[in-house]
Amino acid sequence: MKLIFIRHADPDYEIDSLTPYGWKEAQALADYLQEMDVTEYYVSPLGRAQATASVTMKKIGREAITLPWLTEFTHPTPLKPSYPDSSAVPWDWRPADWTKEERFFDQQKWMDAPEMVDANIAHHHGEVIRDFDGFLAQRGYERRGRMYHTELGHDETYVFFCHLGTKGILLGHLLHLSPMVLWHSLCAVPSSISTVVTEERQKGLVSMRMLSYGATPHLEKANLDPSFAARFCETYEMVDQRH
Repeated sequence: MKLIFIRHADPDYEIDSLTPYGWKEAQALADYLQEMDVTEYYVSPLGRAQATASVTMKKIGREAITLPWLTEFTHPTPLKPSYPDSSAVPWDWRPADWTKEERFFDQQKWMDAPEMVDANIAHHHGEVIRDFDGFLAQRGYERRGRMYHTELGHDETYVFFCHLGTKGILLGHLLHLSPMVLWHSLCAVPSSISTVVTEERQKGLVSMRMLSYGATPHLEKANLDPSFAARFCETYEMVDQRH
């Protein structure tokens, strides 16, 4: 089984849709995905993900199923002094803040940090994981501890149009990693593709392996540069880049 997670294209957050460049990214994505044998497509209820998926669905004549749990993980943590203009959602912390908390590097303990406890992050995280594991169980893969069990595996492919925050939650769960590390140390630009595949080296015992993270073959094929929206300033003096 392949699980393909696609971040929405370059967003216009004010209208919860895409920028003009984002629509170009979405078209490049559609041109790329049309060649892929996909069992089913799923999409977040938010407008920017719906817009991204709509271009592919129109091109291939399919419909994506909206899953509420694919919505962005927008639960704010208590503000720190260095966040005068930020809601401090857990996937958008300043490096000087998150790297000094040792628990953030542990898959199990990251939600025990005081800010996460105050924001009830464990509860919100658990809701997403419960629905995700329920989705996988319906398709024959039942989570038991750190592995999945199956009576009859398959090679179907599922595509999810979603968001940076939610993708970090899902991938952290599949790969036994802290989402804080995924969110802040890896870069998934808008419209990028991340792929996880099942491996069944022992009959009925399934592990997950990432084949790619934040890949942009569709942008390369269309001669489009990745959007800078996922990144921050390379040097502090670069005032034209996000700080």
